Amino acid sequence: MTEVTGNAAQARELVYNALRGVIDPEVGINIVELGLVYEVIADASRVDVTMTLTSPACPMGNHLAEESREAIRAVVPPSVLVDVKLAWEPAWRPEMMSDKAKQLLGWI
Repeated sequence: MTEVTGNAAQARELVYNALRGVIDPEVGINIVELGLVYEVIADASRVDVTMTLTSPACPMGNHLAEESREAIRAVVPPSVLVDVKLAWEPAWRPEMMSDKAKQLLGWI
């Protein structure tokens, strides 16, 4: 377990690295590369993540949000409050994927 300390950029990177371990089971690519993570705010006492899904009708929504919470909790002390919210604006678009994700899908 790592402390969420130091500057905000270091704390955010810790969280992003944890979220890279959360794989969308329908696509087989992590949620960061898919562009599903919209915002990470992190400090020594709290982590707030805003993320989306490829579609509001995605049946894996609660599963991915809970996996995200668990991934973050695995790298922060128990005292840190972790909140993961699903957002629908802006709507996710394939252009939000990283080049790495597009390459894995054979799009580029």
